[in-house]
Amino acid sequence: MKSKNVRLVAGIADKNASLFRRIGQALGDPAAYIQADARQVALVRDLEMDRVRAAGKVDEVTCPAEHAPRSGLSADRETATAQAVAQWMRSHHVDVVTVDRSLPYIFAWHLQQAEIAIQYDPQLAVLDRRQKSADEIEKLRVSQRDTETVMRKTLQRIATADVNDDGELTVDGQVLTSQSVRGWAAVEFLKLGYTMSHGAICASLPEVADCHHRGDGSLKSGVPIIVDLFPRNETTRYWGDCTRTVVHGQVSETVLAMHQAVVQAKAAATEALVVGTTGDAVHQASENVLLQHGYESKRGKPSDEPSIQHGTGHGIGLDVHEPILLDFGGGEILEYEVFTIEPGLYGRNVGGVRVEDMLVATPEGPENLNRLPEGLDWKP
Repeated sequence: MKSKNVRLVAGIADKNASLFRRIGQALGDPAAYIQADARQVALVRDLEMDRVRAAGKVDEVTCPAEHAPRSGLSADRETATAQAVAQWMRSHHVDVVTVDRSLPYIFAWHLQQAEIAIQYDPQLAVLDRRQKSADEIEKLRVSQRDTETVMRKTLQRIATADVNDDGELTVDGQVLTSQSVRGWAAVEFLKLGYTMSHGAICASLPEVADCHHRGDGSLKSGVPIIVDLFPRNETTRYWGDCTRTVVHGQVSETVLAMHQAVVQAKAAATEALVVGTTGDAVHQASENVLLQHGYESKRGKPSDEPSIQHGTGHGIGLDVHEPILLDFGGGEILEYEVFTIEPGLYGRNVGGVRVEDMLVATPEGPENLNRLPEGLDWKP
């Protein structure tokens, strides 16, 4: 019997969040998910079959050995899995298969050798991940809650530090650096079952003028320090992502004005985060506030004076950055999408300010998953 409407997602589930979401296990070996009409099949290594069955995500679990071509399977696992996928397609008389953006070329090559046509669907394994289930939202809520726990401790560690004769912050006689703060936060996250596989940001002037610079060297009193933490829960694999700005000691009028503008921009973007509007509209609502406060947009061109350097936010879930962007050209916002909103201003001379929350676009309006204050003073 010929299978129609066949879709394929394949690769390493530990690295491919779309594949993980479909088979329910973060496998380190090659695997494939095949959807043929309403039937869902997982093709995985034989040692992993019971684990995938237990996850209960698919109708059938099989392995490469059950779909060997006449010439036999390669001893290489990736090649064998790709061969088995092609053989599965042959045995089900598939002549066209639809694939997603993440398909490794090895699978495409073996399908082509089997004379199976490949169609690319840019929304496959993207659209369904954008709209989060209640369970996914709860997992993100937990990740963000734990992120805020470590964020608060990190900011308080900076805010209550001592100061040496050079104006550097110290704790227990040791100078606080961007690197040591990130390392300290990483340990705190490990205690909670999280990893910081993409690192973190603890940045001050002048490096913070590059808004994605992770920070370098000693931290000083009297200047803003941006802390951006984005850990992954190693049980659920859903991410947290939160940014706050802290100033140890006296806050300058310039930094106060920057902070006020950023907080107002975040509020405007939050109000604009309505189902059916666009990521473009959300970004423009945020950027317009910053422009009205007199700050210029100099994206990609770090500046001495505070300027706008990036869009307003991004989707989040099983990856820390997911479609769509809250930025120019950003598409329609769907029900129960989850985004970060993170306007910021950055300059070499005075430093940077960014505040970031995670929000759900619900039919009733935006739901903020954050509870932390937005201010600059983090003394307990």
